[in-house]
Amino acid sequence: MSSELVRPRERWIAGVCSGLGHRYGLSPNVVRALFVLSCALPGPQFIIYIALWILMPSEA
Repeated sequence: MSSELVRPRERWIAGVCSGLGHRYGLSPNVVRALFVLSCALPGPQFIIYIALWILMPSEA
């Protein structure tokens, strides 16, 4: 588990799921699958994803 939340260089689309996976010690693919499954439920998933895309810094 890393201590900071950043979007890594090896990423798909924006790297949000990969960054969350690295931060919380999960596989990025698990986080991606959970996000895709959550899209079947009503809620602000896409808005949160876009907000994290804007707010999470890229890895240096």
